[in-house]
This record gives sequence, C-alpha cells and structure tokens, in this order.
Amino acid sequence: MLDAPPASPLDVAIIGAGPIGIEAAIRAKRAGLRYLLIDKGAVVDAIYRWPTFLTFFTTSERLEVGGHPFVTATDKPTRKEALDYYRKVAQREALHVRLYSPVTAVRRAPEGFELTLSPEHRPEERLRARTVVVATGYYDNPKRLGVPGEDLPSVSHYFDEAHPHWGRNVTIIGAGSSAADAALELFRAGAKVTMVHRGEGFRHSLKYWIRPNLENRIKEGSITAHFRTVVQAITPTEVVALKAGEELRIPTDVTFALTGYYAAPGRFLEGLGVETNPEDFSVALDPATFESNVPGLYFIGSAGFGTRTSDVFIENGLLHAAAAMADIARRLEQRPVGV
Repeated sequence: MLDAPPASPLDVAIIGAGPIGIEAAIRAKRAGLRYLLIDKGAVVDAIYRWPTFLTFFTTSERLEVGGHPFVTATDKPTRKEALDYYRKVAQREALHVRLYSPVTAVRRAPEGFELTLSPEHRPEERLRARTVVVATGYYDNPKRLGVPGEDLPSVSHYFDEAHPHWGRNVTIIGAGSSAADAALELFRAGAKVTMVHRGEGFRHSLKYWIRPNLENRIKEGSITAHFRTVVQAITPTEVVALKAGEELRIPTDVTFALTGYYAAPGRFLEGLGVETNPEDFSVALDPATFESNVPGLYFIGSAGFGTRTSDVFIENGLLHAAAAMADIARRLEQRPVGV
C-alpha cells in the first residue's frame, strides 16, 4: 500500500475508500491512469463502523472487487471477514491510498480540479486532478430527529454491540432492519428493549427473515414496541414521546436513533454548482457514466442517491465504478500527447 501519490496532476482522484472506491482505484490502476484513493478514515471505514457482529445478507462472491475471490466460512460474510478481505485486496494491489486525510475542498482548476486535504497530524496539502470520483457512501449522514437531547452522550445514531447494555433500559428509535437487528441483539444480551416508531408498523424494507423473530418477541412481551409514536425530546433518563395525543415517558439509559442515513454531495464540493434534487438530495447524473452536471465530476455507489439509499448496494455500486472509470479512461485517451 503506497501513501505517496503519483505525479501531479492526477488523472483521477477517488474520494472514499470503501468497496466501490477500491474497485474504482483498481480499474484506474489497470487502465494505466495516475490515481489516488483518498479517505478521511480507515480503508472501508463505514464497514469498520458497522455493528461488531454484523453478517451481510449478500453472498460473498457478489461483494468481490478486482476479481479477487472472497472466501468465507459461510455463504454470507461477517463484518470481520469483509474488513480482512478489502484490506488485503488493497495491499495485494499495492493501491495508491491516502487514509485519515479528509478532503475539505474541491475547486475548479485550469487542468480540472484542485483538492485540499487535511491529513491527520500533518500540514494541509493540495492536489490537482483532471477528474474526481466521489464514492463516499451515506454512513456519515444520519437522518436526524431534530429534537432536544439528540446530541446527548447517551444518544447515538450508530449501534456497535449489545454486551455493555446488559440489564439497562435501551430505547431504539426506528423500525427498519438496523433497528430490528439491534433490538434482537440487545434482547439476547439481557437489555430491556423498547422500540419507538412514528409509522403504523415495521418498515417494508425490514429483512423478511428477521420480522417473525422480532414480532414474536414483541408478542410475548420480551421487547416493547410503540408504533404511531413521535419522539418529542430525549433526556439522560427518559424518551418523551406522543402516542395517540398523550405524552409517553419511556425510561432509558441509552438511546439508539436508528432512523436511517442519506447521501449528500458533501460540503467539500460547495461552489462547484452540483445539481441536486431538493426533495431527495440526489445528484443529477448521466445514467450511463455517473458523471454529474459538473464536467469531470462523477458520483458512484450511493454517494449521489440522496435519501434513496435502498436503491444502491455494494453489488450494483461496483457497476457504477466500472462505468465511470471506463468513461474517464476513454476521455483521457483523447487528450493531447504529453498532457
């Protein structure tokens, strides 16, 4: 794995070192392009921050990048197996990667773009690139509740593991697959779990194999669920909500607001004039190449899909990477000799 970038200007700067960004970097390398893969955190940082004992619902071969076989103990890999796999692929491919280096600005430059990086424990630096590919996903942007107390230390939009919450009152806000997984894991670890959701029932996207187990736990009283219930405030000891017009006070030691996430272009792109849909925050993209209205700026994976995160998975995001990199390679093949 190489930290130093190739000669500037780069042909392509890839922002986001998740599976989609890694695939794009491998394709850039094999096309002979000068590239750099950049991430504000670790390689596949979002997967690293997923629940500790998560198991993918996709089979391993559909998560492969660069043609490297993903061998797992069962057909569906665990978070740890995925971390091992993507890390070893990046190392085996000797990818040019710059980690722990947030991109804080992308501006137009005569030869394409200028990127400002703020590396951890190092001075700010600038790189030039002819094209930019954004593969940042959506995990950094939780859908906030907008209620008092949401930023308390006892409130989190991310669930890691259940063990520390044995014997504690835990409130989960949300009714999708992430909320359901967390509720069941917490119940099995001995937490007193209450779920709160503003809708009529569990979300339609809830994984079909989870629903019966969760519904049975609610029916037997092991997990409490309040539907058609709207959170008004969170305190260190209570979740205050409205249910059927009446105030409900739910004792809580810790609250997980697992209400989903959304993709956004990112503040580092402000000033470039990226065209977005105000209703769902999605970026206007060429469906064949995933280039935005800003020439040379591409969004792949879920990065350009706003709140429509359920439309994109690793599997079809890999196709975005293939399409975008093929377009960039074709475009740069047409540049004048020596440029």
